[in-house]
Order: sequence, then C-alpha cells, then structure tokens
Amino acid sequence: MQVRMMAEIGSGSDYHERARALAPEIAGFADRIEAERRLPEKLLDALFAAGLYRLLLPRAFAGGEIDPASFVEIIETVAKADASTAWCLSQAAGCSMVAAFVAPDVAATVFGRDRRAILAWGPGPGRAVAAAGGYRITGKWSFASGGRHASWLGGICTVVEADGTPRRERDGAPAIRTALFPAARAEMTDIWDVIGLRGTASDAFAVSDLFVAEGYTVARDDQASRREAGPLYCFPTSSLYAVGFAGVALGIARVTLDAFIGLAADKTPRGFKSTLRDNAVIQSEVARAEARLGAARSFLLGSLHEIWRDVAAANRLTLAQRMCIRLAATYAIDQATSVVDAAYHAAGATAIFQSNDFERRFRDIHTVAQQVQGRASHFETVGQFMLGLEPDLLFV
Repeated sequence: MQVRMMAEIGSGSDYHERARALAPEIAGFADRIEAERRLPEKLLDALFAAGLYRLLLPRAFAGGEIDPASFVEIIETVAKADASTAWCLSQAAGCSMVAAFVAPDVAATVFGRDRRAILAWGPGPGRAVAAAGGYRITGKWSFASGGRHASWLGGICTVVEADGTPRRERDGAPAIRTALFPAARAEMTDIWDVIGLRGTASDAFAVSDLFVAEGYTVARDDQASRREAGPLYCFPTSSLYAVGFAGVALGIARVTLDAFIGLAADKTPRGFKSTLRDNAVIQSEVARAEARLGAARSFLLGSLHEIWRDVAAANRLTLAQRMCIRLAATYAIDQATSVVDAAYHAAGATAIFQSNDFERRFRDIHTVAQQVQGRASHFETVGQFMLGLEPDLLFV
C-alpha cells in the first residue's frame, strides 16, 4: 500500500493519522520482519517519510515534540500492525530526547541534518577515561533495539580520570555519561535469537579506546543541562520508555482480543455443539478482558493528560507524578499480558499455529513483559512511595 506522507512537522493528531494510514503497509511486512529479524528498508523509508522516528525529538531539529499521551496512542496503533516496528519507534523516540540536553550544534549533527537519523543505545558495561577535550571510550552494550538501523549509537559509561581514579558526583555517586558516536565506528554482534519482538534487532555493539569529544557526551535527563524549554523535556527518558512500551503492550492486547472475538463467532470446539461465542464462560471472559484492557488504557492516558497539563504550567515533573506514570505504565503492561493470555488459552489449539493471529502476539507480549519496564517489582516501588518509605528510584 502506497501512502503519501507529509514531511512537515505536525501535531500529535497529525502523526497519529500518518500512523493509521501506514498501518496496513506495516502489517504487510510483519512476516518478513519476523523472518529477517530486521525492519526492511522499504518500510524504514515509509516510517522516515511519515516522521515516525522523530516523535519526541525537539521541533528545533525537525522533530514532533508531541505530548506523552499522543505518543502512547501512536505507538499503540503501530503495535496493532506489528509489535517489533512499534518497539523500534518507541526506543528511538526515547533516545532522541537527548537532543534537548546537548549543545545545538551537536544535536544538529546527530539529528537535524538527516531525516533518516536514528540513535540507539543499551546498557553497558562501558568505561570513559578522561582525556584532553573528551574521553576515550571502551565498552560493550546490549539490547540496542533498532541498532541495525541506527546512524548513531550511545554508550553509557562510568567515568574515570586519566590516572584511573573513579570520578564522583557531588553526592558521591559514580559519574555516568553517555557517549554519542557514529554507528559505523562500532562493531555489531548478532545476539538477538529470542522468542518475541524478533524484528527489533536488539543486538550488541562494542568500541575500544574510541575518542569522543566532550560535547558528544551527556548526563542523561540532567535538568541542569536541559537546553529546550518545552515541557516534554521535564520528563525523564525512563518515563517515556515506560509509557511507550506500555503502548506496545496495549496494541498487542487490543488486536489479540479482537482476533479472538472474530474466531469465537466461527469456531466450534471439538466435542461441543455450538460456537465459542455461545459459551457463557467465554462471554464472561471476553467482557472481563475488555474491562481490564479499557481500564488500564484509560488509567494510563488519563494520567498522562492530567500530568502533561500540570507540567506545562509548572515546568517541572514531581516525584509523585513520576510514580503515577510508573504505576500506570506497569499496570497497562500487566493487564495487557493477562488479556493476551486469556485470548490465547480460550482459542485452544488454533492459537499454536503460526498462520493465525495469536502465536506471534503471545510471544511478543511475553517479551514486552520480561523487559525492565514490565517488571512486577515496579508495583513494590510505587507502594513504598505511597506508604512513606524510601523507594528504589533506579527506574522511576
């Protein structure tokens, strides 16, 4: 399907319309994405033309800079067509927020001069040794979703002085910086042999003793280094990753539940005299699944709308608001997973065949749930905060 895409910067609704228009084409590539474990070049061309890789990039660098709730809805729409594509877009969007925390000329070099620009990164270990004008970087990073399509990579590093002494922040914590460098400077290793989200190409990359200038390193989410005034950049990348991946989960669950409703109208299980939809247990389960999914989605989007309004007025995001985002995102992933599980099991043996609408989505949702943003331990963190205890803030 050929869709004419607008190249200009748009609103959240503009980008959402582009995603809806492109969804049939994305769905048409789903089998190829799964088999090749990559997004095909033709699909990448369409995503770039639609501006869907630039949703959270500042407008100053031809980005969308859209609000978080619109971001969730766009990612959800793409996930209904293909979860791996949605995951890559969400990951790249979060990475692009770094443009608000580096000098404008650096952001322009990485993002502003190439509409096909993608930054990808993942967890280390990495080491940055202080040198004249910058750092010498050595490390290996994994889970670099979309890294095979990236033009730039980011290596998260612990900083040490030239004599090997660890650098410390004022509070005594280790100094951490993310070094940005062209993807061509790194060696990629194929490690992504997994059960779900196979098309994200979340491989590993490594560099050894690579010099990176000071200006191309950043303390991520450091509000003291923030250069963009828009309220979006009050949000840490962890919050946008959380809601983006929740959008992936919601999209998978929505299309899986819809597929089961369609199956229930036609399938008569072995040993039964009527179709699945005539079964009272199935009727109840479908209604309960719809309620769980709708409630989780409403909690997430409603919270984001309210928080966005308040952040736009106050130009700051509070810890309580971050906790609310974490709770709503974790709950959305949790409930989406339960809905997919219910649909998968109710579909019976039909669900195990690769030719149907269940098997891949079952694998994809359980891969989403295994990622750090889907951890059940986030409920404990939020509960600690609510009860006046000292919470674990690592992923809040």
